[in-house]
Amino acid sequence: MARSPHEAFDLDHLRRRVARGLMRLLFGKAAEPSGEPLPRRGIHRILVCHISHTLGNALLLTPLIRELEATYPGAQIDIVTRSQVGRELYGHYDRISEVFRMPAHGFGHPRQWLRALRSMRKAHYDLAIDVDPQSQTGRLLLLKARATWTLGFSGPKKSGSVTHAVVVPEHVQNKGQRPVYLLRQALGDHAKADYPVPDIRLDETELARGRRVLDRVLATAPADARHRKTIGVFANATGPKLLGTGWWNPLLATLEQLRPDCQLVEIVPMNGRSMLDSRYPSYFSTDLRQLGAVLANLDGYLSLDCGIMHLACASRVPTLGIFTTTRADEWGPYGPGNHVIHAYELAPEAVARELAARL
Repeated sequence: MARSPHEAFDLDHLRRRVARGLMRLLFGKAAEPSGEPLPRRGIHRILVCHISHTLGNALLLTPLIRELEATYPGAQIDIVTRSQVGRELYGHYDRISEVFRMPAHGFGHPRQWLRALRSMRKAHYDLAIDVDPQSQTGRLLLLKARATWTLGFSGPKKSGSVTHAVVVPEHVQNKGQRPVYLLRQALGDHAKADYPVPDIRLDETELARGRRVLDRVLATAPADARHRKTIGVFANATGPKLLGTGWWNPLLATLEQLRPDCQLVEIVPMNGRSMLDSRYPSYFSTDLRQLGAVLANLDGYLSLDCGIMHLACASRVPTLGIFTTTRADEWGPYGPGNHVIHAYELAPEAVARELAARL
């Protein structure tokens, strides 16, 4: 029987408390903030420890990869992750070498866990980074890595010493920006204000293929619709974020009235079933890069907070993220052309008016 969201939260909270207690027992108290900046030279091998396995979290690591490439352009970067699609998402970055894949569900697969850990420990790194301000597993992996310099957040939810510790910031909440902030603070780059946006580095071949596929999808639309802006709609989400056709139908009907210059294309979720009663031309793919290439050829994209929203943002299509339950300051898309729609207490028609003003 499925657990309720409240039960799942309580179990996760308990798991984190137990993990923090064990880490304090094994590795001592939280690291103290460091006084010396991280060196800018002599760092050639970098390990990034990133434990969260969700698609959104995996995509929100790419701003740090971009920052590392800009800061240490000659360095090689390895990633240890629980994401099962990490190689697919990061493989087009020139400086990525190895992606060590941990099992998605913690220690449930000890052989796979130990195999990835042994592979990671074969190399000696100049710098290892634990990017998460809460995960004890990420800190454990960092401490198990063979590294000269170690970097991570310092706070009551983290244990284990690192050579360079940074206090968890209150003013930077976004999951894509915090790892970049961590690196910049360690380097002493306090003045930088702009953050790299997520990017899966689609190449020209992928983009051209996405254009051809989208053209075929739109060939089924009425002839008078083919010169309108093409807006992708993804109506799926997980848990309490999921809203049914009773919410989407009035929203999209109002949006079509307000923006007759736009045509809608449904992005069908991984289950292969339309969430919008097959009313619009649609596209389906289980291949994330192919999906991203089609998204990149849209004029705009809208959805609730979900992994595909982050994929759209990382594919460089103007992305409108609708937030009804989760925190927009943590998960919202940012960067040029991207917008957050605060819809926590808005009727669908009011959300449509917000969207129409942004498209």
